[in-house]
Amino acid sequence: MQSRSTEDLRSTPSRSSSIRAHHTPGPLQSHRQSFTDSLRGHPPSPRATRQPSLSQAQLQELLNNPPTKGSADPRFAGRDWQHIGVGELCDPADLRWILINSGAHVLLVRHHKDDRAAHATYDYRDLTQYLLFATGQLQPDEEHFPIFTSLAKKAQAGHTIPLRDAKSLGNKEPFMTLPLTANLTHAIEVFGGGVHRIVIVEEGTDNVVGILSQLRLVKFLWENGRSFPILDQLYSQSIKDLGIGSQQTISVNGDKALKEALLLMNHEGLTSLAVVDNQLNVVGNISNVDAKLLTKSSSAPLLDNTCIHFISVILSTRGVNDGKDSFPVFHINPYSTLAHTVAKLVATKAHRMWVTDSPSPSISAATAPTPTPSLPHNPLSAPSVSHPPSHLSSMPQSQPPFLPLSTTPSISASALPGAQAGRLAGVVSLTDILNLFARASGLHPTDPDERRRMRRSSSSSLGVVRGSGESVRSSSVSSIKR
Repeated sequence: MQSRSTEDLRSTPSRSSSIRAHHTPGPLQSHRQSFTDSLRGHPPSPRATRQPSLSQAQLQELLNNPPTKGSADPRFAGRDWQHIGVGELCDPADLRWILINSGAHVLLVRHHKDDRAAHATYDYRDLTQYLLFATGQLQPDEEHFPIFTSLAKKAQAGHTIPLRDAKSLGNKEPFMTLPLTANLTHAIEVFGGGVHRIVIVEEGTDNVVGILSQLRLVKFLWENGRSFPILDQLYSQSIKDLGIGSQQTISVNGDKALKEALLLMNHEGLTSLAVVDNQLNVVGNISNVDAKLLTKSSSAPLLDNTCIHFISVILSTRGVNDGKDSFPVFHINPYSTLAHTVAKLVATKAHRMWVTDSPSPSISAATAPTPTPSLPHNPLSAPSVSHPPSHLSSMPQSQPPFLPLSTTPSISASALPGAQAGRLAGVVSLTDILNLFARASGLHPTDPDERRRMRRSSSSSLGVVRGSGESVRSSSVSSIKR
């Protein structure tokens, strides 16, 4: 047994050697390359040496004179736009008489459900103002105190609040109508004076057949511009040369509470507000349409959070609903052509473009603004809320169903995609563009600044003040934004 064991042990190395020899790689196997090694000598991509499709000059020409989407409507070829009827631009699908999930930006208010006549409109500006009343940010004056008291009692009792009662608290946007057969000259004169929409009715009646908005008219004139030489010649000129837009703007610093921005918009009669950092660089935009994110009680803490935080909520919501990223602010520069500006407005469905210069070095976190008095731009902040006036002390006060946020995540203004938009220098609105078109065609639209002064006067007459009675707007500021 012992000799056999010794023999087995002696034979083991030879077996191992044979096994190792069996697995020894051959000459070809020893030179096999790994996947990584095989890529080292890969030829360079042809993209590295490919010439650009457009030169810098051609690219700039494309930006200055962008093509319209699709082709012009053949129905309007060779026709004078001033003789086109407003009814030809109306879409019956725009008529919305209900609020829930309508997807419309404006609703028609009627006395009875079977009526075809409207007596008012209700939009996101009305909704914003109602939310400010409901959360105690706005207080009515003596004239509107009984209405507010009645609404408060209905809300406390869980009763339904009619839309006409909620509408009675807010500012009254002009309710403009035109007959179906009216020409676009009438519409452009009205729009050029600062009215945002016109209700189109049947000839000789009050029956509504459509709604014409500023954006729809601008889109129509843009897409069919070649058919209208008087307007087409304006598109190649720059905003600066045309002298349109306002250099006096109102904005809010990104670290201010959202409720202060909404109060400022309400007091000034604005539909949107630029959000800036310490160096007046535009980092975002807040509009009345965003008020739809504040209609649930769970969203109430947003009012006490910062404007920059609300911008991040807006972008996140758009990403979830639309399934794509959204840019927080759309802007142009003073040398952008009218064609570039209008194409951007039509593509984004925005009502205004912020005019910006080269961005200034900004601080990572937005803090209290320190603007230079000589600057034409005026970032504003509202004074803090104090106790209501004595004549309103017995008014039912709204109790928010939430606790104020003690600590919220700090969001840097420089972290937003719009932080590189540039320094706020002005604004160009749809009203400015339509006013230009009207004057170029020999029409005489009313001064849009007069309409803005009327909106501010309407806010003041309603007693739209904060608790102490102080104006929401700084007393040292005199400029008004479009």
